[in-house]
Amino acid sequence: MRGTRTLRPMGTRPNAPAVLWLVGITCLPEVVFTLAGSGLIGGFGLRNWAVVHFAFWSGLLRGWEAIYPLQGMLMFVTYALLHGGFLHLIGNMVAVLALGGIVVARIGQQGFVILYVLTAIGGGAGYALLGSTDAPMVGASGAVFGLVGAWKYWEWRDRRAARADMRPLWMSLLGLALLNVLLWVALAGLLAWEAHLGGFMVGWALAAFVTPSDRGRSTWR
Repeated sequence: MRGTRTLRPMGTRPNAPAVLWLVGITCLPEVVFTLAGSGLIGGFGLRNWAVVHFAFWSGLLRGWEAIYPLQGMLMFVTYALLHGGFLHLIGNMVAVLALGGIVVARIGQQGFVILYVLTAIGGGAGYALLGSTDAPMVGASGAVFGLVGAWKYWEWRDRRAARADMRPLWMSLLGLALLNVLLWVALAGLLAWEAHLGGFMVGWALAAFVTPSDRGRSTWR
């Protein structure tokens, strides 16, 4: 019977410099767009220009002509630096601040950055493979769900090692799925759930790949 041992709280390292720097870099474009839109600095069309050049466009993978060399490759990362507004940005960055400390505690700051970038790429891949629209996609939620995927893998591993009850884990995963459904309905289908799923799967897989055994150390530290 499960639950024979107590599950220890998952460790975290809040305010790690790598996490704070990444959040700051991600916030910078939205600050610039907001200032431009308010007329405080020039460039009223700056946000639209950035979306055209740096958002994720699935059509570029199907023969659309790129605006600049390697756009079809770079967009797998650059889309995560753009957001639809401050509310979109804040929601994602709060999640990064909360989950980043858990990731840093497990695999270090370098590991956090690598995981974040690779899961952003995974989010783009999920959107490209599962999406059915040519609309541009922006936002760091693919990487955010990558952090969630890693977190949930470690929770699964810890629960298994402690022979603890798995039901809280399965219920939290179900809750994440239902949250995506509700947001998709509330946003009239504008939620890029495909990026969420792609990021989550890559995050789970990468956490499984780099997590050390009880006697080893993470390969990303």
